[in-house]
Amino acid sequence: MRHRYLITITDYRGARHFTLSQLMRRILAVVLGATVLTFLAGSLLIHALSQRVGSLNDEFENLQALHSSIRAQNQELLAEQGRLQHEVDAKTASLQALGDEMEHIEILIGLRSEPERPLAQRVDTASQTAFEKRLMLDSIPSGFPVESERITSPFGMRRHPIHKRMAKHGGVDLRAPRGTPIYATADGVVEWASKHHNSGLGNMVKLVHNYGFSTIYGHMDQIKVQVGNYVKRGQLLGYAGSSGAATAPHLHYEVRHLNRRLDPAPFMRWSMDDYDLLFAKEDRVEWESLVEVIRRTANAPERPSLLQAQSWSATLP
Repeated sequence: MRHRYLITITDYRGARHFTLSQLMRRILAVVLGATVLTFLAGSLLIHALSQRVGSLNDEFENLQALHSSIRAQNQELLAEQGRLQHEVDAKTASLQALGDEMEHIEILIGLRSEPERPLAQRVDTASQTAFEKRLMLDSIPSGFPVESERITSPFGMRRHPIHKRMAKHGGVDLRAPRGTPIYATADGVVEWASKHHNSGLGNMVKLVHNYGFSTIYGHMDQIKVQVGNYVKRGQLLGYAGSSGAATAPHLHYEVRHLNRRLDPAPFMRWSMDDYDLLFAKEDRVEWESLVEVIRRTANAPERPSLLQAQSWSATLP
């Protein structure tokens, strides 16, 4: 009986007895050991899997954060793309408007419109032409010397209001009550700025301009410049009056070229908008050669700006 074991199992039906031999005991021990080993192996596997799952969770969270970051960057890029597209559309519209305006400017300054040419070339050509014309308008007398554009006595033969005889009127008389500001009609240098007795023009200013031109302003009440002063177009010269041989306050204005008196009327109405008027009305000036000199000046290797041109235009030949 020493190689047998008695196993008793008791339940509600009573007690039952079983016998277990030594072989069966060993088998049971092996099975139990295998079960324990399986449990331990399973526990180790579960632990390893748990660690792997934790690592995967961390990786998943990192991927979610990266996805959120990429999504935010994508939204920023989309917003930037929208902004850039808006700027491109605005600049495209501006270029279209500039092209339309360029055509108007080309017509205004007397150029043939060429829409097929690159806009940059058209702007450069127009700028060159406009620069030449602006240089001429600043260097040669243009515009009215007083705000009033009313001519009370034109250029040419007339009955002198004081001497009561026919005589050539070498300039024009412009309506200008006493104290009316008088402005230079071109860049130049003051050659005379005081009372002029021989001419009867009283207080008089004479400006010497480029290319042989000069202007005279007579019957002034006050003079605000001195001989040798450099003046720019539009600068104040003094105020209108009735000094000298004058019956009432007004401005006597003359334009001369090589000391020859010219009719000031075309010069006073000469402007960028009506640029060819002067050349058609005044044919005693060699305009063709004069324009060529100015064109060579404007086409100098380092073309100055309009502001620079105004500052030295009176010093040109």
